[in-house]
Amino acid sequence: MRKLITQCGGEFLFEKKVVDFNIQNEKIRSVITSDGDTFTAGAFILATGHSARDIFQLLNNKKLSIEAKPFALGVRIEHPQSLIDNIQYHKMNRGEFLPPSSYSLVQQVDEKGVFSFCMCPGGIIAPASTSDGELVVNGWSPSKRNNPFANSGMVVQVEISDAKNFLEKVIGHKSSGQSSLLLMEFQKQVEQRAFTAGGGKFVAPAQRMTDFVNNKISSSLPACSYLPGIHTADMKDVLPGFILKRLQTAFKAFGKKLNGYYTNEAVVVATESRTSSAVRIPRDAENLHHPQLKNLFPCGEGAGYAGGIVSAAMDGERVAAQLQLTIGKGQ
Repeated sequence: MRKLITQCGGEFLFEKKVVDFNIQNEKIRSVITSDGDTFTAGAFILATGHSARDIFQLLNNKKLSIEAKPFALGVRIEHPQSLIDNIQYHKMNRGEFLPPSSYSLVQQVDEKGVFSFCMCPGGIIAPASTSDGELVVNGWSPSKRNNPFANSGMVVQVEISDAKNFLEKVIGHKSSGQSSLLLMEFQKQVEQRAFTAGGGKFVAPAQRMTDFVNNKISSSLPACSYLPGIHTADMKDVLPGFILKRLQTAFKAFGKKLNGYYTNEAVVVATESRTSSAVRIPRDAENLHHPQLKNLFPCGEGAGYAGGIVSAAMDGERVAAQLQLTIGKGQ
């Protein structure tokens, strides 16, 4: 892809971090990078991905519209791949011709969805933190799906009211009008609690699955693919109560849907918190530019208009087509 873009006249600039931009007459005239370089253009696409908190802070400081966006937060759950295979293939020997099995689970608990996210057969739990003192985990599968573990995000929908109640009642945080960054602050606080519970060095807090449901600290933990390591902890010290309780109820229900899924052979690892952006950058419904900046085009997951690789790519195509049309009209 990079080669094709350069052949078409594109250019890649690495080690460049945008820290400011100049605005004149409702348009961005240039962006400024941390090393002092300035780049001018007729239009700018903002496609940062959903974890570029510094960009959200920059927009907020510039008094440009951003909005808190509901997202989902929870844990990674990891089983032996052989156990998931036995469940899905009904204890039939998978052999060499059947792929490592996967699953997709969803359960309504107290009017909130609890669902599996980014299930990785034969996969690995990986560190995905973007800041010191914060712990985030994610999952991936190598192309051969030949790891002995199967992991999946297991998350609960988080609304603005949930985040506000948690921040105000649990840690005494007052939003003080900064509602646009409220869900991002909620996300950050849970990640900091996970880092502390793990004991530092990005070791992740963990509990065996049935111990997690029964509020019991695990005396030992099974083997896990997460390379920085896991540390036994009480997830009540990490997860907000409304997430903890819904996950506990859902795990029991999932055990009834997949016989053998609910087991202490599985381990719960915190925290899966970057399912999608906690901030949305608004844009004009027809022209796709920011309502205050006619040549800034928010795009993809970081702008809050996608929920994965494919949908982000599709949104990128849509923005590129609209930008081409806008330039053609000379706007």
